[in-house]
Amino acid sequence: MKKRSHKPKHVKRKQPGDAPGTIFHTGLRRIKEIAIILHSFNATEYKKTQVADIEKQGFCINESYNSWIQVCGLHDIEKLQSIWNHFKLHPLVQEDIVNTSQRSKIESYGDIIFIVLRMSAIKTIDDLEVDIKAEQISIVLGKNYVLSFQESDSPIFAPIIKRLELGNTNIRNQGVDYLAYTLIDCVVDHYFISLDVFGEAIESAEEQILNNPQSVHLQNIHALRSNLILFRKSVWSLRDGINTLVRDENMLIGTSVKVFLRDVSDHIAQVIDTIENYREMVFSIYDMYMSALSNKMNEIMKVLTIIATVFIPLTFIAGVYGMNFNTQKSSLNMPELNWYLGYPFSLLLMAGVAVAMLIFFKRKKWL
Repeated sequence: MKKRSHKPKHVKRKQPGDAPGTIFHTGLRRIKEIAIILHSFNATEYKKTQVADIEKQGFCINESYNSWIQVCGLHDIEKLQSIWNHFKLHPLVQEDIVNTSQRSKIESYGDIIFIVLRMSAIKTIDDLEVDIKAEQISIVLGKNYVLSFQESDSPIFAPIIKRLELGNTNIRNQGVDYLAYTLIDCVVDHYFISLDVFGEAIESAEEQILNNPQSVHLQNIHALRSNLILFRKSVWSLRDGINTLVRDENMLIGTSVKVFLRDVSDHIAQVIDTIENYREMVFSIYDMYMSALSNKMNEIMKVLTIIATVFIPLTFIAGVYGMNFNTQKSSLNMPELNWYLGYPFSLLLMAGVAVAMLIFFKRKKWL
């Protein structure tokens, strides 16, 4: 199997001492051009528009519609700046949107709520090895608009768009706070898909280590543990932010939406509990691997010890008959040296001793 590196990639960072709010894209360029999609909707209508530039198009928020501006791609700061200027986003919000190494968090800036989520895309490679790719998704909730910023054009929100296209749905009838909830809930739902991948990889690791432990399995166990820690880091801080939204009073979050946010908080708690269980299972699999390796080594040593023990008396007999003492004047000589059947006798004696020792080991249950 091709060896893969699980070391974290070095990301670009702004220089120490730069002023707060310095805009600097720290992530990778995942798509060629930034895409801006405007979703305008109310209880009776829905419109989807590809927007080249908000300011040049003369776009403004229409009070009769709820607006969701979906931005795919973060590398073009100039194009993003036009959106930020139009909605007068705080410089710290602008900085955090393009700084893709942020942890999950939820912050209030008075007239907006800023939400950072970590989207995890996980797949298995060769049963045991898990490849995890994290993507930052930022959400800005305003009075009657939602802005979402993602690094790529991943269709993670495609189910939500389909629900917007349908009439007489909660997402159409309720406000933008409910839309923001659905975006958060969609990301959290993908965590369960990732957990399923981890579960399958752990189950496969346990099965293969029980059958035939190999050194490559140890590398994959360490990779599983590292990815679980990274996954846990992406989820853990989000729970505190959701609980803060539920607990604190905010004019942008309605009471009816807080009920749904409590459900999201429960899902996050379930994800965290499952991650902790999986971490314990990975530690157990590591102990299982070391025990299997130790048992395998003990079996090898037992076979080698039995072979050496069987040959010790044979070596003694061969050594005795290899002395070749045959002096006519001495009364102490070896009569077998001049015996016609002396050589076959010595071989039969060695074979008899070896068989007797093997029978003895068998009765002692050492074999």
